[in-house]
Amino acid sequence: MSESQNIEYKQSWRDEYLKWICGFANANGGSIFIGKDDNGNTVGLADAKRLLEEIPNKIKDVLGILADVNLINDAQGDCIEIVIDGYPYPVNYKGQYHYRSGSTKQELKGAALDKFLLQKKGKRWDGVPIPKVLAINLKQETFDFFRKRAMKSQRIEEDILTDSNELLLENLQLKEADFLKRAAILLFHSNPESFITGAFIKIGYFETDDDLKFQDEIHGNLFEQIEKTMDLLFTKYIKSIISYEVINRIEKYEYPKDAIRETLLNAIAHKDYSGGVPIQISVYSDKIMFWNQGQLPENWTINNLLEKHASRPFNPDIANALFRSGYIESWGRGTLKIIKECKDAGIPDPVFKYDSSDISVEFKNDFYNINYLNKLGLNVRQLDALIYFKFKKQIITSDYVKKYNINDRTARRDLIELVEKGILIKQGENKTSKYIYPPNVR
Repeated sequence: MSESQNIEYKQSWRDEYLKWICGFANANGGSIFIGKDDNGNTVGLADAKRLLEEIPNKIKDVLGILADVNLINDAQGDCIEIVIDGYPYPVNYKGQYHYRSGSTKQELKGAALDKFLLQKKGKRWDGVPIPKVLAINLKQETFDFFRKRAMKSQRIEEDILTDSNELLLENLQLKEADFLKRAAILLFHSNPESFITGAFIKIGYFETDDDLKFQDEIHGNLFEQIEKTMDLLFTKYIKSIISYEVINRIEKYEYPKDAIRETLLNAIAHKDYSGGVPIQISVYSDKIMFWNQGQLPENWTINNLLEKHASRPFNPDIANALFRSGYIESWGRGTLKIIKECKDAGIPDPVFKYDSSDISVEFKNDFYNINYLNKLGLNVRQLDALIYFKFKKQIITSDYVKKYNINDRTARRDLIELVEKGILIKQGENKTSKYIYPPNVR
C-alpha cells in the first residue's frame, strides 16, 4: 500500500516526525509506520521496544495530545504503528501548525493559518467580526435593493424586512455581539475594498491569451457587483445572435443568461476573499472563462459538482444573504442548473476545473452561428444552410439543391468546401453523400 492522506511510512524514527503527527492531528487523523520503506515494505527496527516507550511520551509532552503506539511483528522484522486521531482543536508543534494534505505535510502560515484556526473554532472567514464599522456606515440604497428582492423571493418574513437595518443584519446573522461580520461589509458597504483587498471583479476581452483588447473593473458591494457585471457582460462582451422565423425577429445570446448568472453567483459565494485576488472573467471570440480563488469542501473533486450534492458554501453568511434575496438556491443544484441551461441552449457542456486553490468554469459558444461563420469566407447559401439544417444534424445534397434552387454540381462544390474547412463531415459517395455535423454539435 502506498502513502496516502492517512498513511505515512518512515524507515527510522526522528523527533522531527512529531511534525507529521501534528499534521495528522490537525487534519483527519491517520497512521505513521516506523520501520517501513516508501512502498510499505518492512525494513525492521533494532530499537523498537525503546521507541515503544519513548514516542508516546514525546507526543504527549511536545504536542499535548495522545496517540496509540503499537508494536507490529512480522517475518521481515519489527515496526511501529502510530495511530493519530483528528483533533477538533488546533495542535501545534513548538508554535508551528502543520497539516496533512494528500500524501504531504504542510506548515500553515499567513492566510492559510488564519483560515485553519477559524475553521477549528467553528468559524468561517466571512463570519469574522470587524470593529469600528456600524450599520449606519453601510449603504442605504443596498438595503432598499435587498428588501425589494427579498420581498419578491418570499424567503424572509415580511415583518423582518420592515425592521431597522440593524435588526435586519441581526436576522441575517451578519452581526456578532456588537460587531458587524466581514460578510456584512462585503454585502452592504459602499466600498468593501477599504477593508478587504481584491474584493472586486475584472472582465477582459482577449483576442488571444496574451492579447487583451479591452477590460473593465466592477467595484462596490456584492449586490452591486452582481448587477453591474451581468449588465456589462450582456451589453458589451457577449454578442447577441439575431435570426428570423418568418417575420419574427429572434434574438439569442451566445451563452444562456441563466447559466452565466449562476456561474457568477457561485464565484461570488464561494470565493476565498482572504487571497486578495479579484474574480476574473476572460472573454474570447469562442469562449468565456470564470476564475476565482477558492477551495472545494474537503475530499471533494470536480465529480461532486457534476452530480446532485449537498450545499456547502465556502462563505455561508454571504450565501445565506444571497439565498434570502432570491439570487441562489440552497440545495447544491447550481452546477446542475448551469449544465442543463447549456444543453438546452445547444452549446457544449461547461468545463469545470479545480487546482489547489483555483476554481474555473469555461463555456464554449455555438460555433454554428452567423457571427463566427461570417469570419470563414463562406457564401450566403453556405452560411444560411449551416444554421437552417443544424437541427437535422446533417445536410443531404438533394435537400440543398431544392432549398437554394441550384444544380448538383454547385451544391456539391458548396458542401465539399465546408468539409475542407472542417465544418462538416462527409459520409458516402456521390448522390448518396451526407454531410454530417460533428458529434459534439447539438
